[in-house]
Amino acid sequence: MSHLDHNRTPLFDAMVALAESRKVSFHTPGHKSGKGISTRFRKFVGPKVFSIDLTCLDEVDSLQKPRGVIREAQELAADIYDADQSYFLVNGTSGGNQAMLLSCLQPGEPFLTTRILHKSAVSGMIMADARPIFIPLQENKKTSLLLNDQTDSILSTMDAHPEVRTLFLTSPNYYGVTLNLPLVTREAHKRGIRVLLDEAHGPHLHFHEALPVSAMTAEVDMCVQSTHKIIGGMTQASILHAKSARIDLGRLSSTLRYLQTTSPSYILMASLDLARMQMATEGRKLLGKALDLSRRGRDRIRKIPGLTCIDRTEVQTLSAGDNDLDETKLTIGVSGLGLTGYQVSQRLNQEFGIQVEMADLMHILVIVSIGDHREDIDRLVTSLEKIAGQSPQSSLPAYSAELQKPYSLNPGKVSPREAFFSSHELVPLEEAEGRIAADIVTVYPPGIPLLIPGEQINRDILDFLFTMRGTGATLDGLDPTNTRLKVVA
Repeated sequence: MSHLDHNRTPLFDAMVALAESRKVSFHTPGHKSGKGISTRFRKFVGPKVFSIDLTCLDEVDSLQKPRGVIREAQELAADIYDADQSYFLVNGTSGGNQAMLLSCLQPGEPFLTTRILHKSAVSGMIMADARPIFIPLQENKKTSLLLNDQTDSILSTMDAHPEVRTLFLTSPNYYGVTLNLPLVTREAHKRGIRVLLDEAHGPHLHFHEALPVSAMTAEVDMCVQSTHKIIGGMTQASILHAKSARIDLGRLSSTLRYLQTTSPSYILMASLDLARMQMATEGRKLLGKALDLSRRGRDRIRKIPGLTCIDRTEVQTLSAGDNDLDETKLTIGVSGLGLTGYQVSQRLNQEFGIQVEMADLMHILVIVSIGDHREDIDRLVTSLEKIAGQSPQSSLPAYSAELQKPYSLNPGKVSPREAFFSSHELVPLEEAEGRIAADIVTVYPPGIPLLIPGEQINRDILDFLFTMRGTGATLDGLDPTNTRLKVVA
């Protein structure tokens, strides 16, 4: 039980006190508390926000070497999340993923990793010159949804590579599907392996018993969370949590100093301080409301002809108990309408003024957060009912295999770093089979790499790219015409 006062917001309070002191500023930022800011900008957002757009001053501490109120705010975050040390991040979870890998791996060191990873983890591999060993992703033909890794695949890969000391995983994935973290972490530690977790989509899990187990509760060694997802941080604001038994906190702190800007946004950091306070003092109540809303939405959506919305029991059954589901995520299957997820997303936006988190070939994804209300859910359901009523109700081709197959293992011919720094050339997709990728290629979102630098390009990848090219998906890593990709020369 915590003995710290989580009603406190030391960083935010210090920022407000400094703003209200009306000291004369001869330092950055140059807008001087908003006096030099664009009139249009100031009129729209109001004047107060600019008074707390600060720089590293004695009163508000420094993120590069926290000794005052930032240190206090980070200690409060560590306390509520059961971490030994927590670090505020202003480059999102992307920067946190890079920091985790760079602080734990030596050049040329192999490590085990999920294939369900964000492209920021790949950039971390390139920075660290790490050698990824991918956990085989088991194809599940019973669902079009990309689940998460199976425990037996993780354990067998660990046993096949006893030399490895680091395991990198993602949980929850973009669709809210989580791993059996307590079991995986326990087994990894038995083998002398530290566990790093991209928990971008799980900053809220720690605060309600009806949600899957959080990383720190599962004794994961280090995780990074996007506090701006689900709970009250501002976009780009994240927190990295670490336990000290298997993590060199000194090296981690140095790594973060190298990777993070020396001019961090105090507004972003204040939002982390306030989000922690909000979760500590009323998180269970706020998340209980969000869960009630998501369950209401799921139940109603499942009754609409042509739509599906997977629930927690179904995820557990499909994964034989290995995976769980964060119920604040609504993954809505739309192929029964004869439409793609991209088409439904576009119609919701253009015809009904509703913007969803993401779409893929067969689904749209809706995030229900602490900021949603019953009327928001009702508007979504009513709009989906109208779209369903106007749709042909003829099923699209079964894309489920195509959605999962590209994430199976591709032969890695050279390291990601070697491929990235190699001489390269752009070649037409039709001529790329058998070549070595020199860049990350993703369908975004969710941003899971189809190709990683150093991997050999196979026919499944190319067929998937040809399929996706005509759907409206964003193909990140191809040239602007979506007809060529970068390969090792």
